[in-house]
Amino acid sequence: MGILLLIGAVIFHFSSQTYDQQSLVPLLRRVLPGEPFAGVLSHVQVSYWDSIISVETKGYYYFVEFLIRKFAHLFLFGCLAMALFSVMMLARPRHIWPVVLFSLMGTGIYAVLDEYHQMLTGGRTPLLKDVVLDMMGATAALSLYVPLFLWGMKQK
Repeated sequence: MGILLLIGAVIFHFSSQTYDQQSLVPLLRRVLPGEPFAGVLSHVQVSYWDSIISVETKGYYYFVEFLIRKFAHLFLFGCLAMALFSVMMLARPRHIWPVVLFSLMGTGIYAVLDEYHQMLTGGRTPLLKDVVLDMMGATAALSLYVPLFLWGMKQK
């Protein structure tokens, strides 16, 4: 239960910060001097909200930051879904698939509330695509975690 609350608090904390407060660009300039991998990344483009995000359109450090931020959505909401699933499994339900469904629904509700929270935070933009990204992370994480969880239960 503690890990579930911790993950929720981490997500809430990041959503409470303005873009400037959580910008990684100054750090990236220090730890990635000379723009390593710029040649490889210059061939990568991401279509996001009808915009092309790339090294060419955003610049190297802003593009790397964009990739890190979007990965953070996948990772944090994947962790949230796994933690929620684990907590609900403590009740020892008879059927696992309703727990999976409720874990996804709970994660989706938190993702929507997170974007609403960002709307109330200065300098942030709530995006439906981020909710979709959050749910992709949750789905991927549960797709990997649930079979491992079940396998672990059979080993006991």
